[in-house]
Amino acid sequence: MKATFNPCKLKGNINAPPSKSMAHRYLIGAALSGGVCHISGVDYSEDILASIDCLKALGAEIDTDISTVCVNPCDFMKTENPVLNCRESGSTLRFFIPLALCMGRNVTLQGSRRLLERPLEVYQDLCKENGFVFKKDATSVTVCGKLKSGMYKIRGDISSQFITGLIFALVYLKDNAKIQILPPFESRSYINLTISALKAYGADIEFLDEYTIAIRKSSLTPYSGKIEGDYSNGAFLEAFNYTGSEVTVGNLLPDSLQGDKVYKEYFKKISAGTPTLDISDCPDLGPVLFALASLKNGAVFTGTDRLKAKESDRGLAMHQELEKLGGGLVFGENSITVPKQNLKYNGKVIDGHNDHRIVMAMSLILSKLGGEILGIEAVKKSYPGFFEDILKLGAEVKTE
Repeated sequence: MKATFNPCKLKGNINAPPSKSMAHRYLIGAALSGGVCHISGVDYSEDILASIDCLKALGAEIDTDISTVCVNPCDFMKTENPVLNCRESGSTLRFFIPLALCMGRNVTLQGSRRLLERPLEVYQDLCKENGFVFKKDATSVTVCGKLKSGMYKIRGDISSQFITGLIFALVYLKDNAKIQILPPFESRSYINLTISALKAYGADIEFLDEYTIAIRKSSLTPYSGKIEGDYSNGAFLEAFNYTGSEVTVGNLLPDSLQGDKVYKEYFKKISAGTPTLDISDCPDLGPVLFALASLKNGAVFTGTDRLKAKESDRGLAMHQELEKLGGGLVFGENSITVPKQNLKYNGKVIDGHNDHRIVMAMSLILSKLGGEILGIEAVKKSYPGFFEDILKLGAEVKTE
């Protein structure tokens, strides 16, 4: 699919979609809780559908309506040799592998080639240390083990999804455990989201110090609630305000624990000058920050290495597409510089790189310059209604 933009300005009120990060966590928490839970305000993006499918494959009964998921965990973790389809969701794959390692039987997790290219060494090493099975090919990984509670050490400079996945497994085991995080510790905010979600179900989890998480023996209880709005995707909507639009974005909690709420501060700094900004705790903001900086006076971004292992190599993808418009990025050691540039549409078609955040970031630029972008269906991964929403705000864009 493609989208063709004319230069335009957006105006109006729009709600940010529900948080994908929180939906993953509350749905898995519901399955761990032991009772029927109703989670409302769920946006059925491809990633969330992947987690729902995996919960079903592990025995949970799930009913859905327009935006509410009913989770009945009566037979959760009781299926024999289940096969889990993680689609293209890195969160789903990394959250479910440790749970699979609690079952003592073969569990196969399937996904796209790009998903299985993304790092899994943390779990591979864990399996090797404990004598567990870990077999990986181009589109699947099969594990088998019987994880036990105890002390685990895990690097803090990798995706926080590994830490969250281990937390889910240790909560499921219902015994005292600790996770020692080896510094430097990046994406701490995502761990705070995990702890917050599981506490809603009665889990006893806390940071003992800056690098130690204690998971205490506790029994979870059912919880029903609504998913808060998503700062990650809200950022793409509010970015239009810095290119001449007037958009009011609602459904965002001011006291949210989401690390991506820093976009409000970062957007202002980019608009005011040529700042140096650390994105190690908010890597999902990388593409939209690069896009905005390319339309302003440039910026320097540090903590960028993890962008290489997302749905695309996001730094390289943005560089390749900005080059088509007469711009580009400069790569350093764990840093990316966006020079001041004069972007112009010259007829070259933009590629979305099968990455939802690249599509949305380049759409921001094309709303200013005009132009065409291919592969827009990638937004289904996190924000299926993106193009419908910007059309409501007056975007001059045709999708086909």
